[in-house]
Amino acid sequence: MLAARLASILPALSPRELLEVSMVASIAGELSEGRLSDRRPFRAPHHSASMAAMVGGGVRARPGEVSLAHRGVLFLDEFPEFSPAVLDSLRQPIESGDSVIARANHRVTYPARFQLVAAMNPCRCGMAGEPGHVCARGARCVTDYQARISGPLMDRIDIRIDVPAVTAFDLIQPAPAERSQAVRARVEAARGRQARRFEALGLPPATLNAQMPAALVETVAAPDAAGTRLLHDAAEQMKFSARAYHRILKVARTLADLAGSERVGRAHLAEAISYRVVSENRQAAA
Repeated sequence: MLAARLASILPALSPRELLEVSMVASIAGELSEGRLSDRRPFRAPHHSASMAAMVGGGVRARPGEVSLAHRGVLFLDEFPEFSPAVLDSLRQPIESGDSVIARANHRVTYPARFQLVAAMNPCRCGMAGEPGHVCARGARCVTDYQARISGPLMDRIDIRIDVPAVTAFDLIQPAPAERSQAVRARVEAARGRQARRFEALGLPPATLNAQMPAALVETVAAPDAAGTRLLHDAAEQMKFSARAYHRILKVARTLADLAGSERVGRAHLAEAISYRVVSENRQAAA
């Protein structure tokens, strides 16, 4: 449910983005009566999807789910149930924002700049870590199930959050929550800050923090002195890869933008680092 609502808090498509999305949908034959929409795509393929269905392929090299989710959200429920080969095929589109389909005599490239949201149970039976329940296979069930996701793919996932089960009491007395319109206003304000920043640096205004070149990360997302000390200590203790280091800075820069802060502070870095700590019993990835 949370993943399906994500598209509703994202800004409407710009005219250029609308054209890109419509072109992909047209090639795939998914434009309903030629109608266009300024809503960002939301794609949720079944875990039985093949590699061709996911990244594109077939006799006529049609776009796959990663391209149909361009400028929107790609949601993969039951993450480890997808074929490991299909999951690893996502690594290149996540990194480059394109899906390249190679044939013997030609290559086709479709845009594939999407937000990946994935959800998984802690183990195959789904009971590990649940109060009052014990997984019949023990710790091995958790280890074997989560090992279906490769380390290089997991390293490309910036935010990992434990999602505890919702109880009946939670449904009876729901806590007050923000409306989507309020959250969307904050997201639009943060996107506006990013657009102005990158336009001043000579990049397209539609550039997001996640897409900034590596050469700019340590300048645009430079933390204050307290944040630098925290990042140094965390990197030493947790053995971050170079990719993880840059991604933490990008997430921290985005958190600062959402908070309306010009500088990345210790609190922003602490939150970004916490999102890379994976629970041993339960995880959801975004």
